[in-house]
Amino acid sequence: MDAEQARRDLTEERRRLVDMGDFADQQRPDPAEEQEGAGGQHAADYGSEVEEQMENQGLSDEARRQVGEIDAALARLDEGTWGRCVVCGKDIDAERLEALPYAARCREHQEELERSSR
Repeated sequence: MDAEQARRDLTEERRRLVDMGDFADQQRPDPAEEQEGAGGQHAADYGSEVEEQMENQGLSDEARRQVGEIDAALARLDEGTWGRCVVCGKDIDAERLEALPYAARCREHQEELERSSR
C-alpha cells in the first residue's frame, strides 16, 4: 500500500469512526433522564437500559481510541515516517500495513508491547 492510498483509507476510516462515536454518544440519555430512569421501571428493563448505555459508552470510547491511532498515523504520513516502526525504525511489512494502515510498530515490537501489558 502506498502512502496516498493509506491516507485515503485512514481518512475514510476516521470519518466512519467519528460518525460511529457521535451516534453512540447521541444514544446516551441526558443526565437528568438517566437519574429518573429506575423510577417505576421493572428491574429487568432498567438493567437492560443500563447495559445498553454501557455498550454505547464502550463503542464511543473505542471509536475515539482508534481515531487517536489514525491521527497519529496521519501525522507520520505528514512527517514521512509512516510505514516504519516507531521503536526500531525498520519497515513494517506490507501485509501488516494492508490490514492495519495505522500500525505504528513492526510485528516484533507490537507483540512485545502486548506481552508487557498483560
